[in-house]
Amino acid sequence: MKKRQKSMLTEVIVVITITAIAVFGMVNFKDYVNKSEAIKSMNNLSIIVKNHKDQYGMIPSESYIEQVKDYLQGSLRLGKLQYRSRWIDYDSSPDTILAYTERNYRSPFVKSGFVVLRLDGQVQWMGNAEFKQTFATQQKPEEIECLKKDIPNPVE
Repeated sequence: MKKRQKSMLTEVIVVITITAIAVFGMVNFKDYVNKSEAIKSMNNLSIIVKNHKDQYGMIPSESYIEQVKDYLQGSLRLGKLQYRSRWIDYDSSPDTILAYTERNYRSPFVKSGFVVLRLDGQVQWMGNAEFKQTFATQQKPEEIECLKKDIPNPVE
């Protein structure tokens, strides 16, 4: 191989390597942005729930959330939102999960999990295992039965 051919081959390999790294970085960045937007949208929902609770003395119904969800900035990032108002009692603790949505990412740097809105208005990201453990302690038998029968509960 001549010197010029070696030089061109090296340049092609460098360009391919840089392109692969850039594509890998963009995929991870996209997943990070999607996760951040989902959390931000859930924070906006938290404000709506808090305002409704302050004004009417109770958390909003599923139908109310269904109406306002589409107007939230970044609502598409929430995906299939599960709103649990019908399973919340007046004596429920403030850390009870009021709403949640599962987010799955392929990125090795952005792990899959759940964006959670608690009854006290806090929004947090929970890993799959932590969510399932926490959620299992808060579910009522009726809710578990509805989920087994696949009765619609999500706000879409």
